[in-house]
Amino acid sequence: QVQLVESGGGLVQPGGSLRLSCAASGFRVSTFVMSWYRQAPGKERELVADISSADDNTNYADSVKGRFTISRDNAKNTVYLQMNSLKSEDTAVYYCRAEFAIFRLRYWGQGTQVTVAS
Repeated sequence: QVQLVESGGGLVQPGGSLRLSCAASGFRVSTFVMSWYRQAPGKERELVADISSADDNTNYADSVKGRFTISRDNAKNTVYLQMNSLKSEDTAVYYCRAEFAIFRLRYWGQGTQVTVAS
């Protein structure tokens, strides 16, 4: 059974912080490229951040660079997204994705809502 379960979303004031978690089962996150995407109402889904399986190299969207940090805990088989200095434009449903391209494997979580408002 392959599954990705996001948690940690909620309502936060501008300037606040949230930490999202993506708990994986059925595979090892250490062998997949792990990513966070988000989709705001009326907007296309966009890549927020990813982390490689080979060397833990990270990549961020310009809009979140310096504020968000993606990390992976292989022992817990969990990926995190630390979000600081949150803005109203960060409001979206955040999705976790795992990809192992060699075997054409791609998995998505169900998403968790993040709302930034005063």
